[in-house]
Amino acid sequence: MSQACRPPVKRIAPGPWIAGILAWISASAVQATPWAEVAAPSGGPPRVIGAVSNGCIGGADALPETGPGYVSVRRYRNRHYGHPELIRFIEDLGRSQQRRSAQLVMIGDLSQPRGGRMPSSHRSHQNGLDVDIWFTLVGSAAAATRLMDNRSDPTSMVQPGGIFVSPHWGTDQQFLIETAARHPAVERIFVNPAIKRALCHDVKGDPDWLGKIRPWWGHDSHFHVRLTCPAGSPDCEAQPALGGGSGCGQELAWWFSEEARSPSKRGTDRTKPEPRAPAACMALLPG
Repeated sequence: MSQACRPPVKRIAPGPWIAGILAWISASAVQATPWAEVAAPSGGPPRVIGAVSNGCIGGADALPETGPGYVSVRRYRNRHYGHPELIRFIEDLGRSQQRRSAQLVMIGDLSQPRGGRMPSSHRSHQNGLDVDIWFTLVGSAAAATRLMDNRSDPTSMVQPGGIFVSPHWGTDQQFLIETAARHPAVERIFVNPAIKRALCHDVKGDPDWLGKIRPWWGHDSHFHVRLTCPAGSPDCEAQPALGGGSGCGQELAWWFSEEARSPSKRGTDRTKPEPRAPAACMALLPG
């Protein structure tokens, strides 16, 4: 199974999953990375290199701080860079939200200026094709700053225990996910298993976009969007294609099984050394 972004320390899934996620976070602590020291993108045309969990990006674009229907948050992290296709996707989503209401979508982490491994929060987000989008909408950019500046996450959309969505989940959140999933550049979206199950229950007809929604630990206050490899990036390493169908059957049921909720099943073995970055990525590091 593919790697999504790690759940933040302050946003721990409640109930029986607590011990497992704490162990996962402890085992997956990332050491210092030179990519975090790079302040600006490289020159040249945009190109995605490597995989989402072992890659980089050349010629990245910066997401503007604000735009139609959206606001970029936690800019102090310097993780608001991505491939132009990712920037276009965010702008398309923002315009769709703007047509729906005056509330703004909060856009979280994309990638670092030249991608690469981050010192915290994510194992993926390395090659300019990933973005986190918060479920909570805000009335203004100032409101977003007040909400996010305390460094904690917005409201969870999942009830304690991790089985059902909370009363905060509603049509606004479903609209965001469906709009994102219907975008032709989107490959897959990671959400909490309880959110996936709610979508399977509420969405009628098993539309094609529902199969892009993939359950993953955490992701209860935001969802994680990943784009397909763009044209003009032959060194981009695509993930295995998704299977057909809505993903609402046995593969979803597994996430609520005793096996899935066991701490020993938390993702992959993160005690292994980090893989060597592609040679083309090392050429992007200054000095």
